[in-house]
Amino acid sequence: MKKILGVIALIILLIVVITAWLIFAPATKFDKASRYVYVRSSPSAQEQIMYQLDTGNIIRSTAVFSFLAKQTKAWQHVKPGRFEIKKSESIFNFVRTLRNNHQSAVRLTIKKIRIAEDLARIIGKNFSTDSLNALQYLTNNDSLSKFNVDTNTLFTLVIPDTYFLNWNTSISNILQRLKNEQENFWEKNNREQKAADLNLTPKQVYILASIVEEETNKNDEKGNIASVYMNRLNKGMPLAADPTIKFALKDFALKRIYYGYLNMASPYNTYKNKGLPPGPICTPQPATIDAVLNAPKTDYLFFVAKSDFSGYHQFTDNFADHEKYAKLYQQALNDWMHKDSLNKGLIH
Repeated sequence: MKKILGVIALIILLIVVITAWLIFAPATKFDKASRYVYVRSSPSAQEQIMYQLDTGNIIRSTAVFSFLAKQTKAWQHVKPGRFEIKKSESIFNFVRTLRNNHQSAVRLTIKKIRIAEDLARIIGKNFSTDSLNALQYLTNNDSLSKFNVDTNTLFTLVIPDTYFLNWNTSISNILQRLKNEQENFWEKNNREQKAADLNLTPKQVYILASIVEEETNKNDEKGNIASVYMNRLNKGMPLAADPTIKFALKDFALKRIYYGYLNMASPYNTYKNKGLPPGPICTPQPATIDAVLNAPKTDYLFFVAKSDFSGYHQFTDNFADHEKYAKLYQQALNDWMHKDSLNKGLIH
């Protein structure tokens, strides 16, 4: 009898040990640092999660997972979102993650984007909202009015940076987060007062900074470029900014702006229209916005790329000197294009 009881006790102990091992031991089957499980709606959370686990080769035993989730009433607590399961994580930990709604935040990184389609694509790639629905929202003035922007000024909400939000964050709440961060940005470092001292609103500074952003990658000359455009604004001159023509044409690969482009009918044609364009032509970096706000006082009215292709510009306060430097650059560019064609065998 004692022997039988001993065998039964051993069997029970083995069952307990195996069960504990299945629940608490590392249970993942993948080699990556982590995988994600997505829930789009609470009513069907169980079906969605089990389908991903059954087909995704994520954990060793979906049966043990299903049993534990049921026993802990996890299914009643799961909310829509993205949930991370890390390499070597236990089934117990993952069930607890779901039950406690410990969502894995999405890293939303925005650098330089130019058009609403760019932002819609980023949102569709990272969030539950697909890019088409995002674009419909971003191009609807009625939707945007609550943020005090329209389809032209939409990007003034965006300060390029990395933001963390939940995967199921709505497009409206994404924009609200960007607006909150934008307001925090302008409240810091006396930026609002600096804009007022320039007789510009923060939106106008942002629009001007977007042009400067497209003109140069050299942070140490952005202030001078900003001073050129502010001098033109103050004198009632057209900005005559080539990047605005590229934006109007939606051709951002253009190397040269030909005279024929300058007569195009567009509110973004700053050769024909005086003043700032109706909205930014890209999302400028914070350093570029600050370069505008802290631009030096100069007499510069013109600038052109240097003929050494260093990426820097030659600044002048009169058109005669500007034309001289422009011819040097055009000749250097023609020579380079000719050599490039020779090297590629396009001409003989």
